[in-house]
Amino acid sequence: MDFERPIVTVDIVLLTLLDGALHAGLARRDKTPALGAWTLPGGWVHTDQDQDADEAAARILRDKAGVVSPYLEQLRTFSGMHRDARGWSLSVSYYAVVPAPVGEPSGGRFRWAPVDGLRSLPFDHAQILRTAVDRLRSKTLYSSLPVHLMPAQFTLGELQRTYEQVLGAVLDKRGFRRRIEELDVIEEIPGAFTSGGSHRPAQLYRKKAHAPALKTAPSNLPVS
Repeated sequence: MDFERPIVTVDIVLLTLLDGALHAGLARRDKTPALGAWTLPGGWVHTDQDQDADEAAARILRDKAGVVSPYLEQLRTFSGMHRDARGWSLSVSYYAVVPAPVGEPSGGRFRWAPVDGLRSLPFDHAQILRTAVDRLRSKTLYSSLPVHLMPAQFTLGELQRTYEQVLGAVLDKRGFRRRIEELDVIEEIPGAFTSGGSHRPAQLYRKKAHAPALKTAPSNLPVS
């Protein structure tokens, strides 16, 4: 018996912080429709290679963005008869984060763009992007997710600024530090402090090697 087969793809919203603002990774399409346009990194599921959609998403990030994300989560499924000119299509969408600074693969086929400036993208990628940014900001309020945006070493002040830049809001210093202690996903680097400048040296931290990818708290951070 023959069955109708919709177009099935995976699309990824790859996010980082550059110059204090959220940026999304965009890939230039090399085929129709939307030939030459900048879109979210995406592609077909390779049924002979990918064990599942998660594996397809990780492969697409490596191939199109040249990165391996420390945090990759399925966002939701977008589908319909009008989202792709080629026919009824279904996209299993993901969002991922990577630390900054990050490079751009050579060849001019990938770039970073501020999310606030991306008002229009081919297909329904603008909607997927907005959904991912909303998810990131929501989870930032009650989880350790922004820790994956940090470099290998960082101060608590830098981590708080990262939370604030994602949220676009100011956090109380003592309340923030209580939350970080509660989540228990970072640790002091013994004997490591910032150097130079006029300020007192600050303790450097790192992600715990065996901490789970995401830890949550029972309540949201208060923002002002």
